[in-house]
Amino acid sequence: MKKRGKKYLEAAKAVDRTATYDKAEAVALAKKTAIAKFDETIEVHIRTGCDGRHAEQQVRGAVVLPHGTGKAVRVLVFAKGTKVDEAQAAGADFVGGDELIPKIQNEGWLDFDVVVATPDMMGVVGRLGRVLGPKGLMPNPKAGTVTMDVTKAIADIKAGKIEYRLDKSNIIHVPIGKASFTDEQLADNFQTLMDAVNKARPSSLKGQYIKSITVSPTMGPGIKVNVLKATSAAQ
Repeated sequence: MKKRGKKYLEAAKAVDRTATYDKAEAVALAKKTAIAKFDETIEVHIRTGCDGRHAEQQVRGAVVLPHGTGKAVRVLVFAKGTKVDEAQAAGADFVGGDELIPKIQNEGWLDFDVVVATPDMMGVVGRLGRVLGPKGLMPNPKAGTVTMDVTKAIADIKAGKIEYRLDKSNIIHVPIGKASFTDEQLADNFQTLMDAVNKARPSSLKGQYIKSITVSPTMGPGIKVNVLKATSAAQ
């Protein structure tokens, strides 16, 4: 059993572990229980009934949160020719090609949060699969990060586009903002995420899709959200 600090235990008292809350109550509680000295991230954890080992039950996509995530996102773009200038003009933090391979592979350079690539660069990027894959940084067409329209990709990411995908336990973990956001901003972002995840339900899935939803600040307790209310509102 993990020993919890005094602050965590105080915050946890505000949460009824046996109850499920509606969206507005859950985000308000998450804000209230974010008691660290820094501006904590509010995260959503969605446990699904999918089996990600089957390709047709993989859930993956991206959505632009209306109020962003509150985090400055560093974008690396793999491109060549005129696309290099386009990416730089669109506000990419780093742009390059082959020359970045040894820097990432051998020097362990990972000062970026999202990787975008034009389709003609995927041969180059593929060589970094072992490094980028486990960190969830591999560009993917479903997430809109393999594209010729690098301007739109960068604009969306900088505006608060987040990627959601199943982890090994078939759970989706996504940030929906910061504790400094208003209740309304967090509730809007939560609803936008739920709409997208609901639409991504695999057609081959039999049985319950979303089993549980928990909202929590980085250092605080988990707050259970009423699944029926959250998913029916998202229909």
